[in-house]
Amino acid sequence: MRYIRHAASAGALTVLAVGAATVFSPVASAAPNVTPQSVCGSAYKTVNSAAVGSLGTIYLTYNSANGKNCVTTIRSNPGTAKDMSTYIYVADTGEWADDYGRFTSYAGPSYVYAKNFCVSWGGHIDNISVSVDNTNCASLKEHRVTEIR
Repeated sequence: MRYIRHAASAGALTVLAVGAATVFSPVASAAPNVTPQSVCGSAYKTVNSAAVGSLGTIYLTYNSANGKNCVTTIRSNPGTAKDMSTYIYVADTGEWADDYGRFTSYAGPSYVYAKNFCVSWGGHIDNISVSVDNTNCASLKEHRVTEIR
């Protein structure tokens, strides 16, 4: 009887130790699988992109069914919230959309109607900003600028 009680006590202590290790151990979290389509919508196809240094990428997408562009800035390594932004502008119509704040993985989505129009777009992550002007139109040459603040 004494042996059974010691075995039961040892088993209970093992369960307690494993449970405590599970509760108090650091949790490994996988980076979310963020894509331009998961942010903008599955009907949006990527038509252009710009690297934000090694911090992430800004994606310009287009939905041919509704004539809208969407832009989103996605971090390479999600984590602690950082200053981020995304914007898109249609000069011919004056339509503008943006998103700015502190985000853990992405900024946006920002949408504008831009069927048959050139768009300017960009954003930033932390201290690196990118602007891309006059894109996705045959008449003007695209102009890209990356700045480190």
